[in-house]
Amino acid sequence: MPPVKFSVNGRAVELQASPDTPLVYALRNDLGLAGTRFGCGTGACGACTVLVDGNALQSCDTPLWAVEGRNVMTVEAWETDRILAIVRQAFIEEQAAQCGYCADGIMMSLAGLLSRNSAPTEPELTAVLDRHLCRCAAHMRILRAARRACNALQVAA
Repeated sequence: MPPVKFSVNGRAVELQASPDTPLVYALRNDLGLAGTRFGCGTGACGACTVLVDGNALQSCDTPLWAVEGRNVMTVEAWETDRILAIVRQAFIEEQAAQCGYCADGIMMSLAGLLSRNSAPTEPELTAVLDRHLCRCAAHMRILRAARRACNALQVAA
């Protein structure tokens, strides 16, 4: 079986794994990127969200073959990605993560949106957040963090 080749957080990787392996397992088990969480396994909760070529995608139901030759970004990229760093800082300042299990996936979806549109409307923000399940009921803090990240991007522009 030939290796699956793609980029993760700007680094080229080759994995000797079944092309049908869910991306979340490859990221966590093979590459040690534990920020991408396994939640429901059906793409419904958003805990496993990563960016693939800049678009939010649930990695639990994305097979490795689907990212061949593509760019994957995980939450660990906050150290090098300016927008993700701003989103992360907004989450910290708003104390948006109660248990934190869903937070990394939510931050990835927000970073994807903000990289395309630094001034989203309220309906655009809530639509991105709607795709995520937070059982801690930190929704209002998450929404405040999203707004704070938008404001920080406007100031930085």
